[in-house]
Amino acid sequence: MVQPVLKWAGGKRQLLSEITARFPESHERYHEPFFGGGAVFFDLAPAEGSINDINRRLVNLYRVVQRQPERLVEENRTHEHSDDYYYDARDEFNRLHAIDDKTADERVREASLFIYLNRTCFNGLYRENQDGEFNVPVGNYVNPDWVQAERVRAVSEALQDTAIHNDDFEYVREAASAGDLVYFDPPYQPVSTTADFNDYHAEGFDRDDQRRLRDLAVDLDEAGVRVVLSNSPPVAELYEEYDSFEVEIVQATRAINSDGDNRGEVAEVIITNVPADERRRRELSEFTD
Repeated sequence: MVQPVLKWAGGKRQLLSEITARFPESHERYHEPFFGGGAVFFDLAPAEGSINDINRRLVNLYRVVQRQPERLVEENRTHEHSDDYYYDARDEFNRLHAIDDKTADERVREASLFIYLNRTCFNGLYRENQDGEFNVPVGNYVNPDWVQAERVRAVSEALQDTAIHNDDFEYVREAASAGDLVYFDPPYQPVSTTADFNDYHAEGFDRDDQRRLRDLAVDLDEAGVRVVLSNSPPVAELYEEYDSFEVEIVQATRAINSDGDNRGEVAEVIITNVPADERRRRELSEFTD
């Protein structure tokens, strides 16, 4: 089992047993079009397949981890633990984001700043404003570990035979074929006007995107691809008319939230076209930050 490098709001560590119990006992390649922190991928450790995220900072991080783990660890060791340094690092992170054609050193630096900020920002959140700037304030940590040397090396090894994309999620229409498994963990449909998990990326993810994702899942099902999808309860109705998809409600623990009163158990739905008699069964994996 590989431990993720990042803390990630909406990460699936607390739901791993529920999600992977709905995976098929065997499959060909594995694809994850909304990668985020990658808890499911790293728990599964697939032999080959693809990952994707629309957040190009995140994709740059995983490409650097995949190709230059030791250079990244070396860069991680250069950071300091102070509020002033944090805000200088955040400004530099945003300046680098504005550069379209980065040098190799700039890509490593941006990846390293990502890990540093993730491990020292308030509650491990990732949030962008409408201008695409990371804007989370500093957190209150005594001795945070932003070097993450062993995790970086383990994640690098796990990603060696994985294609890393920075595309719209529909890339998987061409990438997946019959017998493959696709796990979708999109930005969730808010359950109320005050609940919004979409601001990890400035462009957001609206109801029309949820319908587009549903249409893609239906097309993949017809092509013989196994599909598992997690989301919030309001999305369930989009799949209920399709007999090949089973919709189940489960309880998940939310440890990362900007509002401490909203942490705790919340209802989620898991949607799959994997028949019950083809599913694997397993125990909950133990993850630590």
